[in-house]
Amino acid sequence: MDIAGVSTALANISTQSQVSAAVLGKAMDTNKELGEGLVQMIDSAAMERSVNPGIGANFDMRI
Repeated sequence: MDIAGVSTALANISTQSQVSAAVLGKAMDTNKELGEGLVQMIDSAAMERSVNPGIGANFDMRI
């Protein structure tokens, strides 16, 4: 058994695992920011409806 080869392979696996975890962490941070933005948009829409309850309640559609 080639110990140097096994050692190199284990080091590569460890590095790949660390990179994968870092990418996953970044994706999670991005999704958190997007979710916070969505909540903020929903809150602002609710505020608009509380001030002007008739806005967006009716629409005209012609075919």
